[in-house]
Amino acid sequence: MASNKKIEEGIEHIRLAEKSLKTSLLKWRPDFEEAADEYNKAATCFRNAKSFEQCKDCLMKSADCHKQNRNLFYAAKALDQAITVCKELGDLREVGQLADRAANMYMRHGSPETGAASLDKAAKILEQSHPEDALKLYHQASEIALIQDSTRQAAEYISKVARINVKLKKFDAAADAIRREIGIHQQNESYQAMGRLAVALVLVQLGRGDVVAAEKAFKEWGNCCEGAEVQTLEMLLQAYDEEDPDAARQALNNPFIKHMDVEYSILARDMPLPEGINIPQKPNVRENATASYVSPNSNNDQISPDQTSTSTPLASGDSKPPQVDEEEDEEDEGLC
Repeated sequence: MASNKKIEEGIEHIRLAEKSLKTSLLKWRPDFEEAADEYNKAATCFRNAKSFEQCKDCLMKSADCHKQNRNLFYAAKALDQAITVCKELGDLREVGQLADRAANMYMRHGSPETGAASLDKAAKILEQSHPEDALKLYHQASEIALIQDSTRQAAEYISKVARINVKLKKFDAAADAIRREIGIHQQNESYQAMGRLAVALVLVQLGRGDVVAAEKAFKEWGNCCEGAEVQTLEMLLQAYDEEDPDAARQALNNPFIKHMDVEYSILARDMPLPEGINIPQKPNVRENATASYVSPNSNNDQISPDQTSTSTPLASGDSKPPQVDEEEDEEDEGLC
């Protein structure tokens, strides 16, 4: 009953809003301010009644009326509320577009910080289910923050850009974002933050499969790391250089790597380890062993066993065998 009452109340506010937009002979211009206020009240009623589709529709009409009245701040605020209603509906298809429109209106009004905050809010809603859209919003928010010289806020947005790129396995874009963040912290002389980012950059370069780039990143920014971090990174890079999977696994399981941001700890957990070097085994040969015996007759024609029993080897220099068969002598005598 209460929800029906709220819906009826919302419908009445819509009727009053439409009445404010009508013109007549004595009313030449629509009353956009009054209409926007009535649409906003109707949206509140529908939200309390959990009729989110009607609530969103009224908020969009309220934003249009504020825009027609050149009140861009409140128009953007109505769009921000529509983003929240989209979350309640579970329909996030328009969130990115609404956030972009709201940020532009905040910028034109002269409230860039509020515009960046609106983009950040929408990106958090999209981050889990639509990371690509969230990536664009965080990038846009970082650009606004840099224009306003809000380096701390810009570094936070760029950090989110880097982590989403790592999550999407876009390691080239992640490395570029980390370098930008390091540059911002370098301007602020935040060396401790630079050290943590140096570790993240080494992990990202190893995730790309580029050990040389990882070593270069360590040489460039490793002096900002703490002692334990330096020791672990040296062990890790040496393990990849020497193709030692066990040492690489030990370095990646270091507690401070596991307690990094979730995206980097997952990257370290799933990092492809070096395959190792397979050294061929030498054959077991005894030193100073006698050569194998090879028979001198191994290459001669095979001799039958009968021939081997009657034949005798020739003496050196003899052209005839020393003995002659007796039967052959008798045949010779008979012929004579």
